[in-house]
Amino acid sequence: MEARLNLTHKIGQGISPQQFMDDMQIRSMEISNIPNTKEQLISVYENFTWTQEDQKVFFTALNNRSDLHCLILCTDWCPDVIWNVPLLFRVMEQSRISTEVLLMEEHLETMDLFLTDGGRNQPIAVFLNASGDVLGRWGARPAYIQAVMDRFKKNNPDKQEADYKEKLNQTYREIGELYQASNEYQEVILHELRDLFTTFPS
Repeated sequence: MEARLNLTHKIGQGISPQQFMDDMQIRSMEISNIPNTKEQLISVYENFTWTQEDQKVFFTALNNRSDLHCLILCTDWCPDVIWNVPLLFRVMEQSRISTEVLLMEEHLETMDLFLTDGGRNQPIAVFLNASGDVLGRWGARPAYIQAVMDRFKKNNPDKQEADYKEKLNQTYREIGELYQASNEYQEVILHELRDLFTTFPS
């Protein structure tokens, strides 16, 4: 049995979800079609509703898991953060799981333990037990949205290609449209988190 990664030393190093929202800079992300990042994140947060009662019941039932702790590695300048982090905040509130945000730039050595395809994709939510052992992670995107980026990388391995940047931007546009098309991405995240949580030792 391999030793679990332990991040005890990171507990208490972050900021609260509220502080993260309060401190956000306002940015405009044209490619991702987000005119005001702070407004968009707060809107996703405030408008979140539990559309499936069984999901709400599942996460509410975690209220007695005072042994769980969540670290969210992110920044306020990434479009995936704008869509996904407010949802993570809502789920952790419902589950009453103690949550803090580690700003990626200040915790690169931790971020580098959770790379996606070798890159620092965010947000990454890391779940710890009372001893600080890592039980699991989620991020940076719901699987069906991540698949769009995976496909791009597979089809465009050479970053030096003349049209690489243009194709990458087109991929970001496509991803932005998926987030904005509906709340499907939220339902998928809830399912993915639920599947992840059921793997944690009780």
